[in-house]
Amino acid sequence: MTRLLHLSDPHFGTEQPEVMTALLAFAAEQRPDLAVLTGDITQRARADQFRRARAFVDQLPAPVLSVPGNHDLPLFNLFSRLFNPYGNYRSHISNDLEPLYQTSRLLIIGVNSTRPQRHKNGELGERQIERVSRLLHSARSQQLRIVIQHHPVAAIEASDQANLLKGHEQVVPRWIDAGMDLLLAGHIHLPYVRPLSGSGSRQGWTAQAGTALSSRIRGEVPNSINLIEHSTDGPFHSCSVERWDYAETSRSFRLYSHTELALDRSV
Repeated sequence: MTRLLHLSDPHFGTEQPEVMTALLAFAAEQRPDLAVLTGDITQRARADQFRRARAFVDQLPAPVLSVPGNHDLPLFNLFSRLFNPYGNYRSHISNDLEPLYQTSRLLIIGVNSTRPQRHKNGELGERQIERVSRLLHSARSQQLRIVIQHHPVAAIEASDQANLLKGHEQVVPRWIDAGMDLLLAGHIHLPYVRPLSGSGSRQGWTAQAGTALSSRIRGEVPNSINLIEHSTDGPFHSCSVERWDYAETSRSFRLYSHTELALDRSV
């Protein structure tokens, strides 16, 4: 079995120490094979915030694969935003903005959906879209095929339609047709799992994570993370997404929901 910990939007600079302690305890107990961090690692992309984020990442009991979010680009330092927008991210988190991770059972493709010229909205270029499609087409049948990015591609609240990746209506079917099983994202601090459709009958999924550590929770939704489990038995795949929420009463993360994903191996 492969176990992934999906974290998003910790917004270091607004992190809550008691939640961080609980999350590190949860990770130590679950022992994931890999942690995936889908952006907004910091609140204002400042070096001290990235240093705190790096210290947290180094305490996780698994390698970390990450992509930047819009908050990881300087907002007020216009010179840095124009000429070195990912400088602090590269220095403290990763020099690779679109990482690739592969094992015999797992393919994870990182995509940088942020744009320095935009305040918060996300979009992708044709070269990025085609790179993902090509890698998905080359995936092996035993691999769980995951794309990670910061911006969501499906909304459950009308107010979040404006936060969706620009052009998602065209991007998502291409990737599902190419073999994508699951897209992981964040940005809106609202956790959910929803099916996605290709251009034909094939279906994929998206899982949103809430904010892992920040005090900037959304409404009544607490700090939240996802635990993803995948196993294979010959041609049969089993995959699930569990949502775990922080409970103030116990100062720990508690299971909120369990969703079984039907994976289509027609591609």
